[in-house]
Amino acid sequence: MVAETKAAEVPPGQVRLGLLGGFRLSVQGREVVLPMNAQRLVTFLALQERPLLRTFVSGSLWGDSTDGRAAGSLRSTLWRLTSPGPSLVALTTDHIVLSPAVEVDYREGEALARRVLDPDQPLEGIVEASELVLSADLLPDWTEDWVLLERESYHQLRLRALEALCRRLTEEKRFGQAVQAGMAAVAGEPLRESARHALIQAHLAEENVAAAIREYDSFRQLLHAELELEPSESIQGLVAHLIDTSG
Repeated sequence: MVAETKAAEVPPGQVRLGLLGGFRLSVQGREVVLPMNAQRLVTFLALQERPLLRTFVSGSLWGDSTDGRAAGSLRSTLWRLTSPGPSLVALTTDHIVLSPAVEVDYREGEALARRVLDPDQPLEGIVEASELVLSADLLPDWTEDWVLLERESYHQLRLRALEALCRRLTEEKRFGQAVQAGMAAVAGEPLRESARHALIQAHLAEENVAAAIREYDSFRQLLHAELELEPSESIQGLVAHLIDTSG
């Protein structure tokens, strides 16, 4: 069990950790700047979501150092996090965990994406939040391996969610929001055919034929320029009755 820290407790709803699009930390609405080592520690704990052995954390974050130096770096970083303000972490003799009172946008994004992907979940109340949260990747300028793995996982999850959102909104005839979701998916990965497919379907459902053809042409040209490939028969079939797709 994780013990209470000696530092001030984090007030519920008062501390937000932003990892989507870049690192941000705010306490009671005011931005807080942390040293880079503290950012790395807080982010590592936020991504794991469970108590971790101190030796595992120090070895993961300072793996190029000796065990003793890595443990010292962890102690120093923890001291900066727990003094003098509210603690972002809870500690025992052996374990560390991010305080459950810290709200993390990355966790909210994962939960939101899974709600969108569940066809039994209604869209009311999640569309506006989805467009904002699902449009950014996890810490896009960080290059450490433990971030790269999580980033790719979230990248694929959010693109699938944006495509599903585009399709579901199209079915509900909410075409403006459907196009916005489709465009966000395309922006996330321009060569992803399923995203283009969903966006073209939204344009066609709204009877915006010209927009659908422009989207198809843009994808075809990019695909040929980057990979020397042609669009699949599936996406060609969306516009085949409107244009000559043989050229």
